[in-house]
Amino acid sequence: MTELALYQVDAFSDAVFAGNPAAVCPLDDWLPDETLQAIAQENNLSETAFFVPNGSGYHLRWFTPAFEVRLCGHATLASAFVITRLLKPETERVQFETASGPLIVSRQGEAFTMDFPAQPPEPFNDGDAVFEILGFRPQAVLASEKMMAVLAGEAEVREAEPHMERIKHLPVKGLILTAEGEDCDFVSRYFAPHAGIPEDPVTGSAHCVMAPYWAERLGKTVMEARQISARGGSLTVEHRGERVLLTGKAALYLEGRIRV
Repeated sequence: MTELALYQVDAFSDAVFAGNPAAVCPLDDWLPDETLQAIAQENNLSETAFFVPNGSGYHLRWFTPAFEVRLCGHATLASAFVITRLLKPETERVQFETASGPLIVSRQGEAFTMDFPAQPPEPFNDGDAVFEILGFRPQAVLASEKMMAVLAGEAEVREAEPHMERIKHLPVKGLILTAEGEDCDFVSRYFAPHAGIPEDPVTGSAHCVMAPYWAERLGKTVMEARQISARGGSLTVEHRGERVLLTGKAALYLEGRIRV
């Protein structure tokens, strides 16, 4: 039996019980994939991050309770928090090698900025799939790796009760609902039942989809965003063409050890 350190960090929040909780498990060497998946399933959080040191920084992987994913924002932020605040507190910049290429996270005081690939959405003919999911028609439907429905306002996003089983049958990875915000630039919610996550509290990767759209629509590159799930979370989004900068804070909730 092996003992491993495990941290739980609330990402995109400056206090616990808000933002998006992620488990972070530092490793010296990779365990078998089935063990990594079993740990993520046992944690039963939207993401568990695992990282192993390499020559330039760390190799980082993310697992939902159901499978491994190619990109995750909040668990990347949580991993950088663990490295720069707990494991190597003198560090202000971390480079991760991931399935989505190199990801750089820099720390400025309590804030962390992640440099992620943009995933600009294109208009998409959904065949009324989103109408059937929501029970009303969105202003627009677009898609890249995720489906994105643009709604009339923040109230529509907040009050929506989408049909989870129908979301599972979309040809992409879940559904984003978004609209202009009442006290920020834009708001959103994200649903990923296909990944065992009915509603994700705060989703960094979804903002890689939304940032190009809202930058063009609002005519600005730096925007304040809020994901209005029950837990809620805030981040600053900067659209830089092929890249998106996501800035947020994090709070440590739990530190312990697991046996595998």
